[in-house]
Amino acid sequence: MIESPPLRLVVVMPVRDDWPSALELIRRVDELVSTRSCVVRICLIDDGSVERYESGLQTDFLKVRAVRILRLRRNLGHQRAIAIGLAYIQSTMACDAVLVMDSDGEDTAEGVGALLDAYLTGNRPQAIFAERARRSESLFFRFFYALYRGTHRALTGIRVRVGNFSILPFEYLNTLVAMSELWNHYAAAVFRSRLPFSMIPIARGKRITGASKMDFVSLVAHGLSAISVFGDVVGVRLLIASLLGFALAGIGIVLVVAIRVFTNWAIPGWATYATGVLAIIMIQFITIAASFTFFVLSSRMNLGFVPLRDYSLFVDHVLDIYSHE
Repeated sequence: MIESPPLRLVVVMPVRDDWPSALELIRRVDELVSTRSCVVRICLIDDGSVERYESGLQTDFLKVRAVRILRLRRNLGHQRAIAIGLAYIQSTMACDAVLVMDSDGEDTAEGVGALLDAYLTGNRPQAIFAERARRSESLFFRFFYALYRGTHRALTGIRVRVGNFSILPFEYLNTLVAMSELWNHYAAAVFRSRLPFSMIPIARGKRITGASKMDFVSLVAHGLSAISVFGDVVGVRLLIASLLGFALAGIGIVLVVAIRVFTNWAIPGWATYATGVLAIIMIQFITIAASFTFFVLSSRMNLGFVPLRDYSLFVDHVLDIYSHE
């Protein structure tokens, strides 16, 4: 029986001034995958760090064959850093699969093992996302996260259950790097691409060192970026809601007139005031509907940023800090 060759895996991690956590996470990942049939290369996306990498990486890895730093010209945020990383990997680092994870330790080495096992034992190669089985954030965060999930589902029709932590076939990059949506949000772009994917429950870990740099404003911007990927869907849903509001306001005017003409219930001056208010509401709804119509039409004509074409604009230089290939 011919033994299949080991899986060639590239791990992409965005990093911003968090080198101790990233280096420790690489060590943990190497130790955990040591019993699995794979060879690993690490691509660290330096998202405009103030502190440059100097040293500290171990050199006695078991499965890691290379560690490369892709230095960006400016800070773009981790979603756009991931987009550039995926475009770079698609162009220069051929492999069998790509694993996307954060570098702070909240995406754990044990989670990497679970994703890798699910990928290797699956019936066919497909993207696999970590579905968060447990969250350890504060009550304040969980409240607003639940509010965001409800808003996201109402606007897009899709439930929010995953983050960046995932593994996907290298072939998927051919589609993703040609999608302008990838520039705004990685997971949402995968969903929008309609490529096959599945989810497995994985608990979220804790940061290895330091504190998170994500504040409330950054989290809101991150959530809006995910919604923006489905901009045309959101626009159509809001257009329908605006037209429904316009129709209800029109029905309200008809009822007010009917009450004024055919009954004695109306208070003097009430019908004129109510009709005026409802007419203003109708004008506002039709204005909103027209705005969303133009938004949907213009968004379908605007190609925007294409990672495969434009990623190199933001790459400063590439540094290989470990190689054993």
